[in-house]
Amino acid sequence: MKTVYTCFCTDVIHEGHLNLIREAQKLGEVIVGVLSDKAVIRYNRFFTISFEERMDLVRSIEGVSRVVEQKSIRYDDIICELHPDYIVHGDNWKTGPLKFIRDGVEKLVQAYGGQLVDIPYTYNENVKRVDDRKREKLAMPEYRRKRLKMLLELCSIVKAIEVHNGLTGLIAEKTIVENEEGLDQFDAMWISSLCDSTAKGKPDIELVDMTSRFRTIEDVMEVTTKPIIFDGDTGGLAEHFVYTVRSLERLGVSAVIIEDKIGLKKNSLFGTEVEQNQDSIEHFCEKIRAGKKVQLTDDFMIIARVESLILEKGMDDALTRAFAYRDAGADAIMIHSRKKDPQEILKWCDLFREKDQKTPLVVVPSSFNTVTEEELIAHGCNIVIYANQLTRSAFPAMQKTAQDILRYHRAKEVDDRLMPISQIISLIEEL
Repeated sequence: MKTVYTCFCTDVIHEGHLNLIREAQKLGEVIVGVLSDKAVIRYNRFFTISFEERMDLVRSIEGVSRVVEQKSIRYDDIICELHPDYIVHGDNWKTGPLKFIRDGVEKLVQAYGGQLVDIPYTYNENVKRVDDRKREKLAMPEYRRKRLKMLLELCSIVKAIEVHNGLTGLIAEKTIVENEEGLDQFDAMWISSLCDSTAKGKPDIELVDMTSRFRTIEDVMEVTTKPIIFDGDTGGLAEHFVYTVRSLERLGVSAVIIEDKIGLKKNSLFGTEVEQNQDSIEHFCEKIRAGKKVQLTDDFMIIARVESLILEKGMDDALTRAFAYRDAGADAIMIHSRKKDPQEILKWCDLFREKDQKTPLVVVPSSFNTVTEEELIAHGCNIVIYANQLTRSAFPAMQKTAQDILRYHRAKEVDDRLMPISQIISLIEEL
């Protein structure tokens, strides 16, 4: 009997999957691949059940002869191993981000005389309802909150990008690109104090209160499913920080980053050009311990941000503080620098890793933006945050558009560089 291969990455079996299996059965013995956890998160939404549960789900489908693990979104390894006579897939991969995966599969199977079969994609109200419910489940606090720690286990480096409203959240959620490994996307979202304040037209001095900032979180959470890392500035008084931790954890935020400074906040990239005061190690450790004490789940992370390099206090001070904050209960350490050369950060990471191989390290390459993710991985970094690029790219574009409308007294001259409103609306899904 001829062999037929298809691959699933779903948490829920619906009539579309069953229809695909029925069509595959007409061609031969059906082998189904289940996409691994690591592969799923590179192009699809996060999973809500374990890999083994997904395997069992597929095994329970009538007509499935065998279930195997597919470790990559690309089919190269599985085709080399199985040499199936047919590869069956829904025809939704003939366009969009999956098209180049299909093109690669077609070349591989044609090389040995196999055949690619595109089955008309099943989409109706029942299927839409299943997809909608899955998205809603992924957005629930108890599922979203734990996702950052899961990503740290699965990814060589977790990529987070700044968002400051629902629309930028959708950009972070839905942007997918091709690369040599298959597809790639951002893993998490960063809600920055700077960008949140800027979007509200306020200075970045902790002027925007937590109630307003929590509203930004809710706006983003309403339309996304990815984990959120929250910029908690200094954390404020320890007596206030404990309430912030409780509120963030209840909302479903995965982590808060607080920096070891006191007094009126100034943006770190000003460095020593403005007056900035670093907290004492003892006081900042008390704040960390207070936050960890009121935490209700193991999912939530408190990340300590070390400002010693920003304030030019040297490597030793930065390392001493990092180890003290770790011992006080910090779940990860963020090290920051305003130098354009990444060597200071990379050297610090190397020194930290000589003594600690486990504690996650977070970096924000705003100034030292020539550093690659591969270099960061090689020096032991676990999370990279692109902290303000969406805000910084939007502002000059909007300003230029406003200037040109004033200059030409009409909108025609700016139209060629504008995204069609229909394309923007397509980002926003209706219930």
